[in-house]
This record gives sequence, C-alpha cells and structure tokens, in this order.
Amino acid sequence: MSPHSPAKPQTDYDAIVVGAGFAGLYMLHKLREIGLSARVFETGSDVGGTWFWNRYPGARCDVYSMEYSYSFDEQLQQEWVWTERYPAQPEILKYIEHVADRFDLRRDIQFDTRVTAAHFDEETGIWRVKTEDGTTVTACYCIMASGALSASRKPDFEGLDDFGGTWYHTGQWPHDPVDFTGQRVAVIGTGSSGIQVTPMVAQQAAHLTVFQRTPNFSIPAWNYPLSNAEQENWKRQAAHHRATAKASKSGALYQYSQRSALEVSNEERQGEFDARWSHGGANFTHAFNDLFKSKAANDLAADYVRTKIGEIVQDQDVAAKLTPTDHAIGTKRICVDTDYYATFNRANVALVDARATPIQRITKEGIETTDDFYPVDSIVFATGYDAVTGALTRIDIRGRAGKSLKDKWSDGPKTYLGIMVAGFPNLFTLTGPGSPSILTNVVMSIEQHVEWVGNCLIHMAREELQLIEADQQAEDEWVEHVREVANGTLHVHADSWYMGANIPGKPRVMLPYVGGLGVYTRICDEVAAEGYRGFIQSKTA
Repeated sequence: MSPHSPAKPQTDYDAIVVGAGFAGLYMLHKLREIGLSARVFETGSDVGGTWFWNRYPGARCDVYSMEYSYSFDEQLQQEWVWTERYPAQPEILKYIEHVADRFDLRRDIQFDTRVTAAHFDEETGIWRVKTEDGTTVTACYCIMASGALSASRKPDFEGLDDFGGTWYHTGQWPHDPVDFTGQRVAVIGTGSSGIQVTPMVAQQAAHLTVFQRTPNFSIPAWNYPLSNAEQENWKRQAAHHRATAKASKSGALYQYSQRSALEVSNEERQGEFDARWSHGGANFTHAFNDLFKSKAANDLAADYVRTKIGEIVQDQDVAAKLTPTDHAIGTKRICVDTDYYATFNRANVALVDARATPIQRITKEGIETTDDFYPVDSIVFATGYDAVTGALTRIDIRGRAGKSLKDKWSDGPKTYLGIMVAGFPNLFTLTGPGSPSILTNVVMSIEQHVEWVGNCLIHMAREELQLIEADQQAEDEWVEHVREVANGTLHVHADSWYMGANIPGKPRVMLPYVGGLGVYTRICDEVAAEGYRGFIQSKTA
C-alpha cells in the first residue's frame, strides 16, 4: 500500500521532523519504512540530541545501558556492546552515531539548523516550517522530536556579563575538554547534572564551592564494567526483557514491590531498603508499592536515605545542609550518583546554602551572596531545563486561526495523550506533556510514540485522509485524567521541574502522565483500535 493519496496537497516533504536525538532518528527511520519522504532539522552539528549537548564531566545515564537503547531492530540490539552498567555520555553518543550510520539517516537530516516557526495553513492543510536563516519548507505533517530536556535554563544572575573568568552550562558544554586544574571553581545547582559534575570537578579543581538552593535525594549507582557474559545472557532474553519493560510503569526492569512499607516489620523494611541501596539506582524508589502515594510510607524511605547521608558526610553541619527535608523522596527526579556525598569530605570542597544566603550578583572576580564573597576562576551552571514544554514553546508554533501554542498553554500544557493538540492538525509531539516521557526509560517511551504515530499515518493513507487532530472534548478529558492521576500521588506537593516549578512564571501542573508506561500504552492502543477515538479526521483541509 502506498502512503500517498490524491487528497494530499503538494509539499516539499510528507513530514518534517524537528530534532535528531533518539526520537527524531527513529521517527525518520519509521517514516522511510512506511514510504513517506521526510526532512529532519537539527540545531546541533550532528545527531545525538540531549547527548550531543550534555558533555559535562560525569554526564551519565541513570538507566541501565542494555535498556537505554533501541529495541526496534534485533540485529542492532544483538551486535552493540556496552562497556558499563550505566553508560557515560561519550558512549551513548557513539551509539546514536552508530545508529545514524547503520540506517544511513544523515542524508535526510539538515544540521546546524534551528527551527524558529511552524505555522499551519488552514486553506491548504499544510505546515510551513521556517528556519533561522529565513528558509521556509512545507510538509503535510510536522513532528516535534525536540526533546523533553533540551531547552536549557540559562543563568540570569546579575553581573554575569562582567565575570572575568569562564562560565559553562551543563546543557551546552564545549566539545573540547575543559581543564579545571589549579582553578577555583563554583558549581551552581544540585539537581541531577550538578550531582554528576561535582565529584568530577572536585578531582581537578584547587578548590570547589558548590552553591545549593535545594538539596536532592541521590542513590549510589555502584557502576561497574559490563562483562561479555552478562551482556550475552541479557541478549538471549532480550525479547522477554523488552516486553516486560514496556508493560511496566517505568519502562525499565526495576523490581516493583507489591508490598506496602507500612505492612511489614521494621526488620523486613530495613532489609529491603538495605538491599535496594546496595543494588543502587532508581530501583530504590520501588522498594514498596506505596512510596509515591503514602506520606507515611515515603517518610520511611526518605529517612533511610537521610540517615545514609549522615553516615557518609563527616561534617554533620554539611550533612544537614545536604539532607532534603522539603519534599518526598522520588517526587523530584531521583538522582543516581558516584561519590557525590563523599565528595564533601574532601578538603578542597565547600558547600554554600544558597537558600539561606542567596547569590546576590556575579562580579568580575567571583560570586557575592548576602553574607560573603567567593572568588572563582570558573563557574559551572547546573541550572537545568525548561522541561517538556520549553523546546516547543520557544518555537512560534501556530495552528488554526493563527492560534499560538504558547498562548494555548499559558496556564499549562493541554494535549490529547501527549501526542496531539486540539486546533493543531497533523502536529505530533513525541513524548510531549501528558505522556509518561520523563518518568520512564525515555527510549521505550519514544519507541511507543513513534510506532503509534507511524501506525496513525498508515491509517491516514489507507483511509485517504488529509488531516487528523485532537477533538477538544477528548483533550479536555485527557488533561483532567492526567491531573486526577497526579493528584493521587505525592508528586504534586513538590516544587519540582516535573511541576514546572524551576521556571519563574511557569504554570504549576504535573507535566508528565503518572499512570505509567504500560497503562498509557494500553490506552493509546485502545484509542487506535477504536478508529482513533477522540480524533477529528478529514479528507480535505
């Protein structure tokens, strides 16, 4: 069956894809597979997405390497060899580059090209996509693969332009190695990237000062080299592993407990926490099945980690500052580290409580807080991202009647299934707000979305349809469902970037769907099986 139909208008391409990370590459491969022409626009000079930009020392995935990879091609899955339990940025980027080479994807990707606008033309039913150099390209479908963690939150400290040293952002790290040997360095921010970069900088710098506004929970990675035997055993069971992961809540092979933390003895509970801590990683938060719903249960897990921090950090005043008390464990992104807490035992490392003594300004020589001055030669900003929505709202996306996506989302993002937006026909948002995305092994979520979109486009061709868009009522109901599910958890009580709380003025709503990847996939499959329930489909513009 040809995916082309007489109803389609003349365009430069059938589909335009924005972004060449994991999502954009697989989407391109899928579009080719179903016979559609496509062009991918990528801001960077090569493939990789998040892993192209995040080159800071210590950058590493917090999902096991064997799982943080594509499953759509069995030969690729069997042949690729990982070196570590948790892959570092250079290895992940090497893998993505290999995928681009293996499937000859680069010939349909235009690099060093930033998309600035995407406007839907109601009269013709096509998308007009504009790039920074003023070029406009047309397509029937516009597919946003711009990433949930790609819009870096730029530092906005007073006086930064006057700083006489060098500053870096973890989300836009230089491609050439940075040497901090002999320098006085400041790290600002202690989220996941700050927790990863801090131990690495401490090993080089003459002195490191970490400015922490909010302490975060972190679980040790206990990373180690992967043996060939371990990988071969995993690969022999790959089909089973992948099916299990995709049906799970997180899209990862965690051990999901079926017991309540409140229904076991103190000894059993301690033993379970000990085992999870010794195993390492985000699996810790699945020790009991009520940690995200019951504050009493969560307090037991949080207190366990708080005790560990006190045991690791020798200076108890520093330990107290590093100990989170303002949120339930796991309701902000659970961090996975290598020697983070132990780093504060080093003589060349100091911690500043930037909530008690906020940064006032940056001067030529360093950083001034409300009660002290810290001379520094380099600053590392680990200040995170405008997550999930930022990469979309930074582009001038306009749907029917010239309605701006940014305006539509002014009081929080609204989507149907996290895939489409009412009033924006033929616009797909891969791992968009309202989908599990950032709460999962995102590669599994990406595959689920790409395959759903691919099947949708096949359906469009088979039925000779030109347009598909979310019905407003279906969108409203999905937004309410996402809200209701979130409200049944502790997530909504945390000032997290999951809730948009890290961006001044951003609406406070739970951005991802908390219901889990397995449940979400079943819903999406049911929608498709019912003739794409909740979508308006038409043969003409």
